[in-house]
Amino acid sequence: MDTSTILADLRTELNRLDQAIAALELLGGAATATPTPAAKAAPPQAKNRRLTPAGRKRLSEMMKARWAARRKSAAKPATKKTSLRRTMSPAARKKIAAAQRKRWAAVKKAAVKQPVKKSTVGKALETAAATAV
Repeated sequence: MDTSTILADLRTELNRLDQAIAALELLGGAATATPTPAAKAAPPQAKNRRLTPAGRKRLSEMMKARWAARRKSAAKPATKKTSLRRTMSPAARKKIAAAQRKRWAAVKKAAVKQPVKKSTVGKALETAAATAV
């Protein structure tokens, strides 16, 4: 397709849309002005807003007051320090230590009653090493 046929198709489509818009406006009874292409292309100008020296000074004083108040509230010492680490009472520590000593005493007592036996695998290795020398 060449560009002339594409342009012709677009123009016919534009005419068809204009007719549809006109028909809808007649049905609604509202006459709307069709914007010109120049009005569509021109974006609204943004206002160039600047602070006056008085406004800048007022803003500076407000920010200084805000930061001073923030520093003052941060400088207050906390009345009660809370930590994530838990502490144990001395009585609880003594109770746990006594129970642990009792457990170790039982383990040692059981170890004395049953002497450690060498495994048969260990004996076989010892004899094999002695004969190899």
